[in-house]
Amino acid sequence: MTLDSTTWLGIFAGALTTTSFLPQVWKTWRTRHTKDISIFMFLMLFIGITLWVAYGIVRQDLPVIIANCVSLFFVAIILFFKVRNG
Repeated sequence: MTLDSTTWLGIFAGALTTTSFLPQVWKTWRTRHTKDISIFMFLMLFIGITLWVAYGIVRQDLPVIIANCVSLFFVAIILFFKVRNG
């Protein structure tokens, strides 16, 4: 795979959208407080990101695969605490 300007654009976009979850993950991890988090929104997000990973695999699009795998991990952490702590 060649890293042309379009690929770099995808990597940069993926890095920004993926790291946007970090403040919520950190706060949830630290406080274990999830009362105000919608489980349905995060379940839909989890399913959507899973589909983006599948799409990236089918398209062999590395920026899509990497960004969404990391996002999926962060969303899974938040869902874990939501299910565990209500």
